[in-house]
Amino acid sequence: MNLEWIQMRITEERDRLAREETIRRRLPTALEELHDSLAECIETFAQAFGPRSATMHFISGRMRIEVREEVEGRWATQSEIIITIDLKLPGFRIDRAGEPYLVEVGVLAGDKIFYRDGDDYITIEELTRRILDRALFPRLTA
Repeated sequence: MNLEWIQMRITEERDRLAREETIRRRLPTALEELHDSLAECIETFAQAFGPRSATMHFISGRMRIEVREEVEGRWATQSEIIITIDLKLPGFRIDRAGEPYLVEVGVLAGDKIFYRDGDDYITIEELTRRILDRALFPRLTA
């Protein structure tokens, strides 16, 4: 008996596993690319509002962004964002003041990374805006 369906399904499963492995291998690089884009935004913000207004730390595959405002001569934390890799998704788990935000990361032909928010494919620029806008400019986005 020739069961073609089982051979097709085995091939499909091997392809799926290979894609998942490729994505898992690229996630740390994708996080570094996101870090570079966010660092540029944080640096620009800090130049405009003071070096203590926003900081970012990147340690062991985890980013922490802290936004501060000067209140009565002291810098007070206004917002904190934590970004980590989520292998189950696969992608990024972004905690913005207790609000989880999940972004799927995938790999296109040519080893190019894509980002997806639900059904929307987004650029790295749009991703940085979605991560930082409410934290950096809460009075403008309220």
